[in-house]
Amino acid sequence: MNKKRWMAAALAGAMALTMTACGGGTEDTPADDSASTAESTNTEQSTGGEAKKVSVILKTLAAEYWQYCKAGAEAYGAEHGVQVDVKGPSSETAFEEQITMIETDLNTADYDAYVIAPLQAETVKTLVAGETRPVIAVDSDIPDTPEVLSFVGTGNEAAAKLGGQAAVEAAKAAGWTEIKAIEICGVQGEATSEARKAGYMAGIEESGGDFLEEETQYADATADRAVNAMEAIMQTHLEGVAIICAHNDDMAMAAARAAASNPAYENTIFMGFNGDKSACESILKGELTMSVAQNAYDMAYKAVETACNAVAGQQPEKFVDSGADIITSENAQERLDTLNSYLK
Repeated sequence: MNKKRWMAAALAGAMALTMTACGGGTEDTPADDSASTAESTNTEQSTGGEAKKVSVILKTLAAEYWQYCKAGAEAYGAEHGVQVDVKGPSSETAFEEQITMIETDLNTADYDAYVIAPLQAETVKTLVAGETRPVIAVDSDIPDTPEVLSFVGTGNEAAAKLGGQAAVEAAKAAGWTEIKAIEICGVQGEATSEARKAGYMAGIEESGGDFLEEETQYADATADRAVNAMEAIMQTHLEGVAIICAHNDDMAMAAARAAASNPAYENTIFMGFNGDKSACESILKGELTMSVAQNAYDMAYKAVETACNAVAGQQPEKFVDSGADIITSENAQERLDTLNSYLK
């Protein structure tokens, strides 16, 4: 076992224990100074040629969201004559599988660049140490890593802030005069969870709502635990709560189902995050109210584009925001049609 492999395995083992304890994923939010030390090395890392083959390693392919990422990456390749090899482990907890994929592709001489969605950023940081070909992080950042030239993803805090603002307006329209909000959050202390929480809070409070931060329910980003969290909220707030915002769509839909038979929550705004097909369908059925939609297809498309531009010698932006939209009953069908078109 080489030194990088040994260090990566040690890091993965330590982080796997942490993940088991908190039961969540490891999505990072963009850091403004991410890879700031790369300024002096980016020129050396660009080959100045034309990209012919790019490795794209996602967190998994066994989920709808990552299939959109795969489609976007492959679309860029098809449009620009670049071979794009997309792969991912069997699940978002298959850490060793991803380590092996990354290690194998880094040792493959004919790749011109790499796009990686890290399951464990610190582990990937070790694996890419010293790599001179362009490395782009997608969906989750790999902070403080000179080899990573750019992070392409969602600005989680900014996107959640938009969602919080939209939720307050929806609550007003639904007749709420006292607009209290509680979040069913992801993993406590995890970067993406805390960024979305901060964004929701800012958007809700700046729009005149009251974000009950001390009542945040951490549910490890899982639907089952979101049900338990929603039941706890209903026991504490018999009068109802204007806004329930959640870390992802699965949690928001689970919370909405748990409250469906409670009259006090009939007009509650249930907000998710991701904007996947299931969320659009739930919105159209009148179950979920709205969702902050990440643009997974565009995210991966832009990530491969950024990698290819870096190969050509262009200096990439440190952070490329793939954008976010607010999905409601007014545009859910349009969003659903678009998502379906990606997977044809």
